Amino acid sequence: MHNRWWRDAVIYQVYPRSFADSDGDGMGDLPGITGRLPRLKDLGIDAVWLSPFYPSPQNDAGYDVADYRAVDPLFGDLGDADKLIAEAHNLGLKVIVDLVPNHTSSAHEWFRQALAAAPGSPERDRYIFREGRGPDGALPPNSWTSMFGGSAWERVPDGQWYLHLFDVSQPDLDWGNREVREEFLAILRFWLDRGVDGFRVDVAHGLVKEETLAEYDYPTAVLGGLEPVGPPPPMWDQDGVHEIYREWRELLDTYPGGRILVAEAWVQPAERLARYVRPDEMHQAFNFLYLEAPWRADALRDTINTTLQANDEVGATTTWVLSNHDVVRHASRLGLPPGHGRLHGIGPEDPQPDTALGLRRARAATLQMLALPGSAYLYQGEELGLPEHTTMPHEHRQDPARARSGHTVVGRDGCRVPIPWEADAPSYGFGPSDASWLPQPAIWAEYALDRQQGVPGSTWELYRAALAARKEHALGSGSIAWQLPGDSGFSAPSGGPGAGDDGADVLAFRNGDVLVLTNFGAAPVSLPEGATVLLTSEPLDADGRVPTDVTVWASI
Repeated sequence: MHNRWWRDAVIYQVYPRSFADSDGDGMGDLPGITGRLPRLKDLGIDAVWLSPFYPSPQNDAGYDVADYRAVDPLFGDLGDADKLIAEAHNLGLKVIVDLVPNHTSSAHEWFRQALAAAPGSPERDRYIFREGRGPDGALPPNSWTSMFGGSAWERVPDGQWYLHLFDVSQPDLDWGNREVREEFLAILRFWLDRGVDGFRVDVAHGLVKEETLAEYDYPTAVLGGLEPVGPPPPMWDQDGVHEIYREWRELLDTYPGGRILVAEAWVQPAERLARYVRPDEMHQAFNFLYLEAPWRADALRDTINTTLQANDEVGATTTWVLSNHDVVRHASRLGLPPGHGRLHGIGPEDPQPDTALGLRRARAATLQMLALPGSAYLYQGEELGLPEHTTMPHEHRQDPARARSGHTVVGRDGCRVPIPWEADAPSYGFGPSDASWLPQPAIWAEYALDRQQGVPGSTWELYRAALAARKEHALGSGSIAWQLPGDSGFSAPSGGPGAGDDGADVLAFRNGDVLVLTNFGAAPVSLPEGATVLLTSEPLDADGRVPTDVTVWASI
């Protein structure tokens, strides 16, 4: 694999606690992942990204890190991490690990030292401690709110307050402190020396705060998401973050093999996000604009155009994604009526997605995504067509966003349920026992891998075929040319709602010798004469036309 492998790679996100359990305790672990790597190789991916497996009180599923240079006993030990990396490399797979630099756990040794030290001490200066407002300092230093609900400030016994943009157990580090910067350079070296191929950087847009911690009374989305109301938030996407990533890139470039940095940055417009992937900064940044685009031809075309253009201007490829551990799975999201807005989970009392429609659209969306030039991320279980677990009883939910929001937010547990491998095995093959840290729904049996392998038309086989064809036709390193009716000879729909000669219900483009067409309209669409169908997300109709909510790849 070439050193610029990441420009067109397909990377598979493993959520360790929910992927494979080797010892039957109900918690996925590193040996479990290692044992299942051949299945991922068989799927056709290029790399795996592992969500955090570090020692942690697990108040936020491991994104509250207590030690960045070790493995939580829940998941194994450093020897298990070394074996996983070695086995992945033996199979020709790259390994990306999660890095959480915005905050540590309150159980981290540094924060323990900060609480034991006096205000103004070097120990406190690693974090963002401030005096409170009011005569006795009893009010928080400003009005910022936590992304999980409530104030972003917590008072300690001596009267000072510390900032936590997420859970109270996740104090924010002060990235103006050189000691913090040196520590994370050392952490990067630790894992690079163990052979990892890159880092997915959590909350990459949040490390630097506006210097005066200016007031900000406007609501922001969970995760500091897109489209905040009001002026640019002083806690997100500050220009100072880029200096940090330039320093990291300089370090990574001293290692062989193309080691990479991946930004989780909920930033818009696209031009601001593209700053993270300039030539001397990060290599990839998740395209959340695409993930959040509504299921409409015009919206998706605009998003694809905007992001490709912004990234082209800095010489970067685009990184496409439809699902991850923080959002409702796209097989459920796309089964909801339009206009539902951003979802923070779906609970049993909420309107339920249309499961069949959601999966149909999810398969079409994935086939569209995998035909776009650049890199792509898959979230574990989407290759099985897994929906969100929307009926999970609330007493089983563990996401801190639920508790801190006063139960107004359902939370992210529904997309994190352990995945099914074998329909008739305990815990659907997740582990050797019935134990599962989140309850698995009975419908998991029909999605299990052993029910799909070798079955024509199954979602697993669709993904496998798409990944093979993507490589064969070099779609990841290609470029797109939009097609309108007549450009390639396909026929625009007529007579359906919203149909018209401008192809408003069709999104079609050429990437090299492949025509990619998604029909969003009610009326079927005819392919160009002489087109050879390579892949379809669902069967064509009896006349060989593309039905609604179907994507086709055809050679022309």
